[in-house]
Amino acid sequence: MTHVSAIPAAADVLAPDLEVLNLPEVAERLGLPINRVHQLLRDGQLLAERRNGVLVVPAQFLAAGGVVKGLPGTITVLRDSGFSTDEILRWLFTEDDTLPGTPIEALRGDRGREVKRRAQAMGF
Repeated sequence: MTHVSAIPAAADVLAPDLEVLNLPEVAERLGLPINRVHQLLRDGQLLAERRNGVLVVPAQFLAAGGVVKGLPGTITVLRDSGFSTDEILRWLFTEDDTLPGTPIEALRGDRGREVKRRAQAMGF
């Protein structure tokens, strides 16, 4: 049995009206057992925040058939640059007029290369 505390999570940093899913909902949407969702979080393939004591994942991180393409790589680039989970979540959901939209919207819209380029540039 994995202790929930072993799963890295941000504080409640995202907008309260942002759609989030608890971990059993994430498992259901991905068609995975809950322990595999825990592993995705521990491996940095997904990010969670703790909202009212419950681990939740932004619904926008999931697409048909899995995790949004390019999200795990973007998380890795930012984490390797020293960004915390809180900072990564904030960045992914911060409007950027030059994208346009937010980095997570750009990833969902198949503009992952540009998002990754910006993430790499932030590390220098």
